[in-house]
Order: sequence, then C-alpha cells, then structure tokens
Amino acid sequence: MAIFKSMFKKTSYINLDSGSESEEKDGTGTKQPKEPSVPEGLWVKCPKCGKMIYRDDIRENFYACPKCGGYFRIKTRTRIRLVLDKGSFEEWGTDIPDKNPLDFPQYEEKLENTREKTGLREAITIGKGSICGQETVFGVCDARFLMGSMGYAVGERITQAVERATKERLPVILFCCSGGARMQEGIVSLMQMAKTSAALKRHSEAGFLYVPVLTDPTTGGVTASFAMLGDIILAEPGALIGFAGPRVISQTIGEKLPEGFQRAEFLVEKGIIDGIVERKNLRNTLSALLAMHKTEVSGMEFDRMYDFEDTARSVQAEQKDREVTKRSAWERVKLSRSQSRCTARDYIEAVFDDFLELHGDRAFRDDGAIVGGVATLDGMPVTVIGQQKGRSTKENISCNFGMVSPEGYRKALRLMKQAEKFHRPIVCFVDTPGAACGIGAEERGQGEAIARNLYEMSDLKVPVLSIVIGEGGSGGALGLAVANEVWMMENATYSILSPEGFASILWKDGKRAKEASGIMKITAEDLKELGVIEWIVPEKEPAESKNLKEIAENMKLHMKDFFYRQAGKTGEELALERYGRFRVM
Repeated sequence: MAIFKSMFKKTSYINLDSGSESEEKDGTGTKQPKEPSVPEGLWVKCPKCGKMIYRDDIRENFYACPKCGGYFRIKTRTRIRLVLDKGSFEEWGTDIPDKNPLDFPQYEEKLENTREKTGLREAITIGKGSICGQETVFGVCDARFLMGSMGYAVGERITQAVERATKERLPVILFCCSGGARMQEGIVSLMQMAKTSAALKRHSEAGFLYVPVLTDPTTGGVTASFAMLGDIILAEPGALIGFAGPRVISQTIGEKLPEGFQRAEFLVEKGIIDGIVERKNLRNTLSALLAMHKTEVSGMEFDRMYDFEDTARSVQAEQKDREVTKRSAWERVKLSRSQSRCTARDYIEAVFDDFLELHGDRAFRDDGAIVGGVATLDGMPVTVIGQQKGRSTKENISCNFGMVSPEGYRKALRLMKQAEKFHRPIVCFVDTPGAACGIGAEERGQGEAIARNLYEMSDLKVPVLSIVIGEGGSGGALGLAVANEVWMMENATYSILSPEGFASILWKDGKRAKEASGIMKITAEDLKELGVIEWIVPEKEPAESKNLKEIAENMKLHMKDFFYRQAGKTGEELALERYGRFRVM
C-alpha cells in the first residue's frame, strides 16, 4: 500500500459541494457525517495546473478545471447525481460482512475509521438505478476508501450484483477507480479477480451488456479483472490506467516512461479501450448505449420491431437495376480510386443515426484503416464497419491509404462478434487497394487475421451486408465481404489483384494495366452477371459529396428491404444461406 500512497498522494479530493449538501443523505441512502460549512466564493487550487479556480466554476464544469481541463476526482454521491436519474438509486450488498483472513493488525480499526471519514461502507457502492428511465445495475468505486482497493467485500458486492443483474436481465455499468488488490487481505483479495471475472462471463453468456468506465486511477488487480472485461470500455480523459502503475514500473526496471504513458489517450491509441468520453457527455452516452442494447429488441424479428414492410414493398415494386452508364473498365478503376470519392465514414454518417465509434483490437493498436461502431437505422441498432481512406496526404497516412493491418481485421472481427452477441445486423463498407503488407504486418500475422475473419464471418448468426464502395482489392477486401449479400457501387471495382499487379504477374509488364482491367471482369456489371454480387448501387454521377445524400437515401431504402427479407430467419438459417452463397461459386 505504501507504493500506491506515494503514487497518488499529489491528487486530493476537494469538497466542492456546499455545506448544506454535506449534511444530506448520499445516493446510497447513507447519512453523511457533517462537514464544516464551506463559505460561498471559496477559491480552490487545481491539483493539476496549480491555478486558483472559483469553486462554483468547477462544479458547473462537471468538476473539471476551466483553466487546464484536468479532472478532479469526485465522490460517489456526486457521480450518482451526475449520471443517474434523481432518486432512482437503490443500494445492494450492504449486509456483506468484513473479512480479515490474515488477521492483519488493526485492519478492522482502519476500516471503521475510513467509514467514519468517508461515509462509505466500502470501496464500491453498487445497486440498481436508471439513466433516462432505463434500468441498469450501477456501481461506483471511490479511491477515498483505501485507494479503492479490492478485498473480499468489494469482490462479493460486485459478484452478487452481477449475478442479480443476470437474473433480472439488466445491463451493468461500473465506474472503476482503484489502486488494485487490498494488501491487508492477501491471497483472498487476489481471488476476487477470478470471482468477479467468472460472474461477468456468465452475465455475458446470457447476452447482456457490461460497460466499465475507467476513471483516474484504475490500476492493479482491478485493471486485470472487471475493469477490462466490458463489451464496450470507456474512460474519462487523462485517466491513469494500467496493471503496474508508472512508479512501480520505474522503480522495478529503472525505465523512463514516455510522456502520457498509461493515460486514457494512450490506451485508445494502443487499441486497449473503445473510447474516451468527457464527463459532461457520460450520461447521454451511457443512455444511448443502453437504448441500443435493450434486451427486448434482441433477435431477428425485424418485421415486428421496425416498420420496414412498406419500404420492402416499394423496393420490390421498382426496377432493381437501372441501365448503368457506359464506361470502360479502366475508367471505373480510376473513378474507384478518386480522392474526391465518398468514403466509408461519409456513408456511415449519411445513412445511419447515433453513430458511436469504437476503437481497437484490445491487444495492440487502433487501426485507422478500419472505422466501426454501433448506430441505428430508423431506430434499429446495427453494427457498421468500413475500410477508410483519406482525402489529404495527412488523412491517408493516418489510415494507411485504406490498407488494413492485422489489428484492423481483428478490430473488425471483435465488433462483428459483439454484434452477434447482441443480435445486431452488420453492415460493412469495402474500400481498399489491398491489405497492408510489410515486415510489421507479416510479423503480426496478416494472413491469419484475414483467414480468421473469413472463418468467423461464414458462421455469424446475424444478417451481414457488405457494400463495395470504391476499390475491392483482393483478400484485403474479402476480409469484410463474407456476407449474405454483397452490393457494389456502379463505379466500384472488385478484383483478385490490381490491374497493375495482374499485368506484372501474367505479362511481366505493369504498364499493360489498362488492357488487363478490360479482361479481368472487375466491374459491377461483370460481377453481377457472374453472380458474385446481388445489386448495383446506382451512381448517376460519380459518388462525391455533392450527390452523397441522394445515393445514401437510395442505399438506406434498399438496406431496409434487405433487413426485412431477413426477418424471422434463425441464426442457423442465416449462416447456412451465407455458406450456400459461396458454396456455388
């Protein structure tokens, strides 16, 4: 514990609430001990930047410094007030007894002193509440209670609450903040890591949502258990997150750590967490996630849940394929590569609502060549994934010109498996000259990553739709195109290899690319005739920002028809149809 104390001693809790509030019951229903009345107009020194800040300004800024943006650590009752509906919180687990398995000297006295000082029963307060009317199990860790460390009582509180959430078919949201396992309880504390993880596994297998929100600091055994097991993992800006804290690492191996190491922003870049949400936006973000994961809208009964029948009839009544504009294959190659062409992100934003981008493969890095997350299509939750290109040199460097790395394919697969768990259909936008190549990609298993996507996508128990919007280059494209239906934009291409590569291999002359494009059968018309795709998305003019709205509206109309046609099918039927689609090729 001495190490954890030295790590965090520079950050203190400052009473920013008025004197009258300190005498009220907190969200747990526990009466708080009276605190000295704090006079109005008190100035508070920010522990991050050292500036003097007016207390009310901090409170109005969601307990963040208006000068530097640094976050103050906030108390349990403040967290409950900021996130949950007023008066909705019902605390659970208040009868769990203390344990002192090591007979650690004066441990009981320390617990009692901490309770008296903080008004908390334990390092986590957990129970049931609602966010914008949506019920959830809700827990808050508080570092004021022995650095939020996890002993028997904390582990038991979480485990019992998760078990009850599973029984009552409720999602779980936990605000994590901890120095790790509680040293005074020794190996029993360590066992809580396994116990809480096992309970969350059963909650997940039952098909329910778990969202941990990582706050400053989240370290040690908490990081290595319930904090990192969410379907979607969020964090507050600047939060320290890691297994071994920075001081432990530097003291153990003597290595100087890079700037920003183990901060929330670092973990997004490294693909470990899904995203960072500012405190002022947390309530609305969590509310949107709960709405997208309602258990009563799980399953494939789209005809019951969403009024897509009229859309389906109108689409089926119209001519499916209008006459496409006559262009050579090489002209379409050039149009598919145009920097002014609409990107995956453009279509995601134009077709869907409430898009929340999720990041990372949870292992190595967040690949900018893959953009993905959850969204809604006229109220229906969907998972959307796209291969992303840039328009400027800077954008193209950040997304590697749409060439996906192994971690990009693993990120996409993670989102697909998440969609399968929650019975969400999947829409993929394909646009890549080919998968990333090079030493790094090969070292990290590029071939295995693509193969794994083909393997797993073939058996997904939800509808999968893939749309080639630009270049569909080789296996790099197929890694997102094992679908129940594949559509192509009129000026897109889909091929075994680029025309340049084809000409180089067969004729030893890459300059014959234009000639090669004419015989490769890579256009939408060719591939519709071959049975490789089901529908050609019309482009009266090449797809650019000026006609994005028109194209997106037509695309959306046909998507709703596609989903209506999948209504009522079992997961096994959807997977079998997908298998049959490729089996005949």
